[in-house]
Amino acid sequence: MIKASLRGVGQPQYRAIVGWALPKPLAVKRFEKLWALPTPLKIAVSIPTLLNGMHGNEAWGSQRMSFTWSIGCALCPTLATIEPMNSEKTSEQKPSLPIPTVKSPGQIWWDNFQILFVALILALLIRIFVAEPRFIPSDSMVPTLEVGDRLVVEKVSYRLHPPGFGDIIVFDPPPQLQSLGFAKDQAFIKRIIATPGQTVQVMNGKVYVNDQALVEPYIAAPPNYLLEPVKVPPSQFFVMGDNRPNSNDSHVWGFLPSRNIIGRAVLRFYPFDRVGRVK
Repeated sequence: MIKASLRGVGQPQYRAIVGWALPKPLAVKRFEKLWALPTPLKIAVSIPTLLNGMHGNEAWGSQRMSFTWSIGCALCPTLATIEPMNSEKTSEQKPSLPIPTVKSPGQIWWDNFQILFVALILALLIRIFVAEPRFIPSDSMVPTLEVGDRLVVEKVSYRLHPPGFGDIIVFDPPPQLQSLGFAKDQAFIKRIIATPGQTVQVMNGKVYVNDQALVEPYIAAPPNYLLEPVKVPPSQFFVMGDNRPNSNDSHVWGFLPSRNIIGRAVLRFYPFDRVGRVK
C-alpha cells in the first residue's frame, strides 16, 4: 500500500489521493477528474489521505477515503463515471461452484420410474398413430418379402391421401376371412392391384386392370388360375400377394374394405443384409 505524501504532487501522492494501490493509468485518470472538481470537493476527498499520512495508519485513512469518495460521487456525477475507490487491492474471487445434491434411493427410483413411464406412453402413441414394426410369417409376398423379414409400417400417409396402386399394405382380416376362422387381430400383408372403380381380371397367367395387362417384375410366378372381370366397389380395394400361385388374397375372398387397412410397409430393417425401402 502507498502512503500519502504532502511533498509535491508526485506520482505516489495522487495515486494515494484517488485510490489505494491503483495501477498508474487508472490513478492518473482519477487524479485528472478529481483535480477538475471545485476546490471544496477536492479538499473533502483528499482529507482522508492527509489524515492517513498524519496517523500513519493506511486502513484508518482508506476507510474515510471511501466514505468521502462516496459523498463526492453523490455531489458530483463526474466522479461516478470512474471506478469506486478501494483502499486495498482486491483479488478476483472465484465463482462458487454449486454443491451437488445427493438423492436418496427412493428419489432415484421415482425419477427412473417417471422416465420409464413417459417412454412407454410415447412408444404406445407412436405405435398407434405413427408407425409400428411387423413380422412376415408366410411366403405369400415372396420374392419382395421373405419369411422372417421385419418391417416398419407407417400410418400417417393414408390420413393425407388414399392408398394407391402398387402399395404394399398391412391390414386386419375382413369379415370374409374372419368367418373362415382367422383372428380379428391376425394382420395380413398384400399389394394393392386395383382401386375403387377399376375392373380386375386374371387370365392366361396375367392380371388385367381396366383391360390392360400389368407388367409385374416383382412376382415370384404368374397366377395359375382364372378370375372373371370384377369391378372394385367404392371404399374397397383388390389386393394380391406377389407369390401369386401361393397367396390367400382377393381372388379367394373378395375385396378389402379401406377401414381394415392398418398402414403401408415402407422399410425393412431386418435382416441387416436386406435393409432398405420396401417397394
